[in-house]
Amino acid sequence: MKKYLLSIFTLILPFLTFAQEAQEMGVDEKIDQAFGNATGGFVNFIFYQIPFSDTISVYWVLFPLILGALYFTFYFKFINLKGFFTSVNIVRGKYDSIDHHESLIAAGDSTPGGDAIETIAVEGHEGEVSHFQALTAALSATVGLGNIAGVAIAVSIGGAGATFWMIIAGFLGMASKFVECTLGVKYRDIDEDGIVYGGPMYYLTKGLKSKGLGGLGKVLAVLFAIFVIGGSFGGGNMFQVNQAVQLFEHMTGGDESFVYGYRWVFGLVMAVLVGIVIIGGIKKIAKVTDKIVPFMVVIYVGASLFVIFANYNMIGDAFVQIFNGAFSPEGIAGGAVGVLIQGFRRAAFSNEAGIGSSSIAHSAVKTKYPASEGMVALLEPFIDTVVVCTMTALVLIITGSLTGVGPANDAEAILMTSGAFGSAISWFPYVLTIAVVLFAFSTMISWSYYGFQGWAYLFGRSKKMEYLYKTIFCMFVIVGASASLNSVIGFSDAMIFAMMVPNMVGLVILAPKVRDELNKYMSAIKPKK
Repeated sequence: MKKYLLSIFTLILPFLTFAQEAQEMGVDEKIDQAFGNATGGFVNFIFYQIPFSDTISVYWVLFPLILGALYFTFYFKFINLKGFFTSVNIVRGKYDSIDHHESLIAAGDSTPGGDAIETIAVEGHEGEVSHFQALTAALSATVGLGNIAGVAIAVSIGGAGATFWMIIAGFLGMASKFVECTLGVKYRDIDEDGIVYGGPMYYLTKGLKSKGLGGLGKVLAVLFAIFVIGGSFGGGNMFQVNQAVQLFEHMTGGDESFVYGYRWVFGLVMAVLVGIVIIGGIKKIAKVTDKIVPFMVVIYVGASLFVIFANYNMIGDAFVQIFNGAFSPEGIAGGAVGVLIQGFRRAAFSNEAGIGSSSIAHSAVKTKYPASEGMVALLEPFIDTVVVCTMTALVLIITGSLTGVGPANDAEAILMTSGAFGSAISWFPYVLTIAVVLFAFSTMISWSYYGFQGWAYLFGRSKKMEYLYKTIFCMFVIVGASASLNSVIGFSDAMIFAMMVPNMVGLVILAPKVRDELNKYMSAIKPKK
């Protein structure tokens, strides 16, 4: 174990010096290039695009995500529609009393043994956070730059019609979220102190063992754990702070900004704030996110509604553009298929349904019924994609911000969205800058929890291992703010989507287990309807 940790330190040590060397132009870029050469094959494989025509190519990772979501939608008889209001009632606490009834048997009490402590061994512990806190903790990792920047890219390239397919993708993703988060609770581990360890690592290990596929389960769980650690350092950390500091620098004067040349200071401040929160674990994270996330969403949606209703005479035309563009587009994206692809691609990148990450946060919920949290989780893609992404798209369409040429990167896309809001609310770009920083902050603290769960699965649950991971994570915040890390971030984003492969295999195999849990929960709440 010590040799293994030493080799990891050897790999990451060059990156931990980025903040000090950021002023020496070219040093970080050279390391970034070397890293890109070493990892380019993996990145190209994960983000390989299957060509369909001269103008249309599709990332292969979208196929298992979309087909899996379709399968779960039909397998669970449109749970994404039929279970919506039940889900809202669960978040409201309408059915909380059934978790405290002494005659109930804890769901998941017959899960087969793994290497870790069984949930049933400590029945007195029911979890760490409420349904609402689990939802906001998971939302904080998905509601963010993808909703602001990703939507701008999608509608710029695919036109207004891409919005329709984003909504469809969000609707289908609700079923995937239901499945993975139900399994996250069913197969979680709870230690003697009541600390929850859950997510794909556990339902792949224990769930597949119950189906006679223990060897496969362990291999898939280890792969997922490796991918989620890499994803937490990159896409869930460095990318977030990097985009936040770019926008902050732009809005405070660009080359004349007090941050210019001192991005590492921004990163250091963020690292300290992140460290304060994540040291406290999921309870502390949930207490922060259940305040930040609703506030951010209300502010952002409120501003969107203001822009939309200030131009109420254009609302009808905007929806006409969305529906017409979805099926008979004109343009540059290569016809209807190209528009569909842009919509699905950006929605998948935004809500992470099928990736498995959210099940880690949802597994910490206080409940004895796994399906109850699965029902709560299906609200996540609805809020993230159907509501927030649609609001962004409507603002861009109504304000006439679509140029037909997509932004070169997420930083430019954020500026495009900021300009759209600014055309109707002159001061809102400054508010949006604050929102982006908060979005980045909340995403980082949630992804730190995801990465730590993978770390604990591989290296053990000791306090030494916990603080080691969290220290490295905070160092990477400084790295992300101060250095040029295109290859590192590309590699880490690839790791996030690589998580989908082992996760989706497990979800399909374990779908019957989820159906049993759903029937059990619906029977329990039936008299209370």
